[in-house]
Amino acid sequence: MQSASPASQSPLPAQPPLEVGHRFESAGRTITESDIVNFACLSGDFNRLHVDHEYASATPFGQRIAHGLLVLSVLSGLTTQSSGYRQLEPYVLALIDINCRFPKPTFIGDTIVVRVTVTEKTGQYRPGKDKVVFRREAVNQRGEVVVQADFAMVLRSMEGAA
Repeated sequence: MQSASPASQSPLPAQPPLEVGHRFESAGRTITESDIVNFACLSGDFNRLHVDHEYASATPFGQRIAHGLLVLSVLSGLTTQSSGYRQLEPYVLALIDINCRFPKPTFIGDTIVVRVTVTEKTGQYRPGKDKVVFRREAVNQRGEVVVQADFAMVLRSMEGAA
């Protein structure tokens, strides 16, 4: 006898339809030197701008900066840990595209929070599925956006779910 999948064992929680302009925010997280060293080891990216204090101090940044992809990864993790995302999680089916940019550097000791805003919604993108674009912005303690990424995701349709 086959067991039912977790999704079929319980109904989806009630959730109001997700509309353009819907927003939520994550908790904060401080980027540490250990984060940068561990990411360099994990990724193999030992660019001197990230790992060499003397080299980085002679650049326009004046100090080492975090890898952009490290900060993008932290942005993703902070988002999925937020209560706003946890409410949507039962509906999430797939990530289908990411567009991102890195307008400002992230330094060791910077604390970032993530602001998430729905910027686009295509209802019935596929039968029973919506395409939603979430703009995720990593914002440091100075109020600067350091990463801006648009995550296009496919969600189970929320119409009638409330």
